[in-house]
Amino acid sequence: MTSRVADLATNIGALAGRILLAGIFLHEAWFKVTNYATSMRYTQSFGFPGELLPLAIVLETVAGLLVLFGLFTRCAALALAGFCIVTAFVFHNKFGDINQLLHFEKDLAIAGGFLVLAAFGPGGWSLDAWRQGRRA
Repeated sequence: MTSRVADLATNIGALAGRILLAGIFLHEAWFKVTNYATSMRYTQSFGFPGELLPLAIVLETVAGLLVLFGLFTRCAALALAGFCIVTAFVFHNKFGDINQLLHFEKDLAIAGGFLVLAAFGPGGWSLDAWRQGRRA
């Protein structure tokens, strides 16, 4: 594979990965906003104060958009990786329930994806690359 084709494949893969990773958080933030009372009750049922729900919505929205557009990607990816790990251990820790175990594993896998994104960056088709003059 030529270098140009490899760069194209890398940039397409990085963009697609960012879209998929960001999409779930943007969707979840929208769900929380449009189902606020239900989300509040769910959050509080785990002993969290309801005042934290708006912070979760802001984090999911802002960091999700930053990852999507590839702006301050490493910081946003680290924030969402931490969010996923906390979510896994707080909300999905009943391992006897196969559904909860699946959500726990999914959250950890998504955190892993964000850690890879933080380590290797957003790719050439990102605002971070554009800001640094490395447009593809």
